[in-house]
This record gives sequence, C-alpha cells and structure tokens, in this order.
Amino acid sequence: MMKRVSILGVEIDNLDLGEAVQRINGYIERGEPSMVVTANPEIVMLARADREFRDILKNAKLVTADGIGLVIAARILGTPLKQRVTGIDLVTALFKNAENKSYRFYFLGARPGVAEKAADNIRNRYPGVTVAGIHHGYFKDDLQVVADISEKKPDILLVALGMGKQEKWISEHAAEIGIPVSIGIGGSFDIFAGEIKRAPEWMQKAGLEWLYRLVKQPSRFFRMLQLPRFLLAVIISRLFE
Repeated sequence: MMKRVSILGVEIDNLDLGEAVQRINGYIERGEPSMVVTANPEIVMLARADREFRDILKNAKLVTADGIGLVIAARILGTPLKQRVTGIDLVTALFKNAENKSYRFYFLGARPGVAEKAADNIRNRYPGVTVAGIHHGYFKDDLQVVADISEKKPDILLVALGMGKQEKWISEHAAEIGIPVSIGIGGSFDIFAGEIKRAPEWMQKAGLEWLYRLVKQPSRFFRMLQLPRFLLAVIISRLFE
C-alpha cells in the first residue's frame, strides 16, 4: 500500500485515523517541530495558485484527507485513500488519547471567548486533557503570542486562523516556538464551543457534511464552488496523465 497519494501536486498521506494518531504520538516522543495539515479541495486549489503555500504543504510532516472531495479525487485517479481523516475527528482522537499520554494543548484562534468555551467543554468531556494556554485569533502582535506559547510549552498547538493563514503562521513560527506538533484546524473551535453544530453522523458517513454546512451557512456558497472546479481539474489531470 502506497504511503502517499498525489492529487494535483499535493501529497496526501494514505492512512486511517488510528495511524494518523500514531504518527503524531511519534512526533511528540521525538520532540521535533512537526506541522500537520488537514487538507480539503480548497487547500489543494490554493496550493496550485500560491507557490509559498504549496511549498509549506510539501514540508508538512503529515497531510490528511479532510474533505470528501479528496477521497473522490483519489478514486478517480485510481489511487484510493484508506479513510477520510477530518481535522475535528483527528483532534477529538488526540483529546481521547491525551488522557493516557498527559499531553498539553494550546488553543490559538477563533473569536474572543470561543476558544475558552471550547476548552471548558473539552475539559468536561475529557477530564485528562490539559489546556496549557488559550489566545483568540484577533491579535496583531505575533511576538507576544509566540512568547506565550513558548512559555506554556504545550505538546500540541491547535491553530484556528482560517485556511492558508493558519498554515503560513505555523510555518513561520514553528521553529522559534519549538513545540512538537502544530495543527491547523479551521473552524473546529466553533464546533467544540457549541457555536456551530456539526452535521448528523449519517451525513458525515455519506460524505454530505459539505451540504449540511452549506444549508446552515449559505454564505459559503462561493467557497463551495471550488469543489466542482477541483473535481474537473482532477478529471482533466487523469485524462492527460
């Protein structure tokens, strides 16, 4: 079984949720700064247009298939992926795992108060989780935030600054922060905080989570247009490979 699948020039790790958690455990044990990216079609399309972002993805230690579009694309290309590994499922698995591993987390991002609410809910649900620090995403002074993270010494930094921006921020500051694992998680704090509901489980399993989010947030319509563009690009790449 191949370890990575190339989709429009972006390398996706071909693993399931359990294997992704094992990989992250290994990064923490070794203590080496490692970026984890949970990729969707928007991220792949951004990488095609933004060379800096494309290089960041190439240097990431782990890139999982967050969006169902990547799973479909891999099938079209004849290189099927084992499993869709979403950012929120991966982080939830790490919270469960932390109860045995004593991992310390730092929450960075979202609107003021949202990450705090998410942390409270997570501590109640997973008593073994330690949230070492929290900072909202509306900051202007990177140095102050970097200093706070470095002082708190978490094992895992969760960054919710929005697609692209969060990965670039991690790439720029990971070395000076010096913590083992950093993960861009998009809007996951809003879900953990109860600000936004996740799709019912049957829709998640059917790969229709995108439809649920579109119905709940119609403003996402133009963002969702990237999915058909992405799949068309995949089909064309398959035809001319």
